[in-house]
Amino acid sequence: MFFKQLVAIALLTGTSLAQAFAPQAGTWVVSSELDGKPGRGLALDVQNDTFVMQMYAYESSGQPTFYLATGKISNDQVSAPLIRYTGGRYLGSGPLSGKEAGNAGTVSFRFTSGATGYITLPGESEKAISRFNFGYPFAASSLVGIWSLTSLGSEGLVADAVQLKSNLGPTSNGNGLVVSSDGLFGCEHQTSGGLSGTVLCIKINAQGQLLRSYVFAYSVNEGEGYSQRSGTGTQQLLSIRRLTNPQGVGTGLVYKSEEQQPVVEHPALRFHMGEIATSSSLN
Repeated sequence: MFFKQLVAIALLTGTSLAQAFAPQAGTWVVSSELDGKPGRGLALDVQNDTFVMQMYAYESSGQPTFYLATGKISNDQVSAPLIRYTGGRYLGSGPLSGKEAGNAGTVSFRFTSGATGYITLPGESEKAISRFNFGYPFAASSLVGIWSLTSLGSEGLVADAVQLKSNLGPTSNGNGLVVSSDGLFGCEHQTSGGLSGTVLCIKINAQGQLLRSYVFAYSVNEGEGYSQRSGTGTQQLLSIRRLTNPQGVGTGLVYKSEEQQPVVEHPALRFHMGEIATSSSLN
């Protein structure tokens, strides 16, 4: 449903979804094989339109092995030869160069978001894959940190940056409202209602007036969704990124933490959070 919502926004704004759905770089898994035990996995990266996948897997004998596939990604899809390698450096060895040890066949991908998609491996049916999120639970604590939020649509390019610091407790539709030091910007994982499973953020002014709302789904440090001025304007396609983790460590940018200041909740923030959460839906 969330994907359909994004498609509708893109059609209204004339914005392409190609960049929004570029797969996130990092560790991916075959979703049905994620059982907490050792298995096979994927390391994906996309730079410009060049797609690279490294796969660790096993031979029929049980011996571990790895494969490499490279190709050009277009329209969120890519197919490439799955090449096996052998003979490279081992722990404690001197200089050794690996060499190709056969082509296992063609591997194909189609991505449905920046963190979800499907893979078809040689000799196997298509299977769902997803970005492996092992560090951030669906909890208020994972929202602490600095975030950038950039939206594009009929209003043009709109950008916000916020440092979320304190959990002020749950609203009626979420599991913990995390707010900025001035209490005028807050975000919360939605656990019920039409926005369940997403993050809802609210920005207000000092008088308590709603300035902008944000709804997005994210994995690890990146996500997609939509933003809306005053809760009633045209929805804009939204891209978000985590700039620091809850410990204040940068996720790619150099950042120096500052002294913590007490946070005072603005009552209007919680009011607007409840209003939008109960009146909105992703259907």
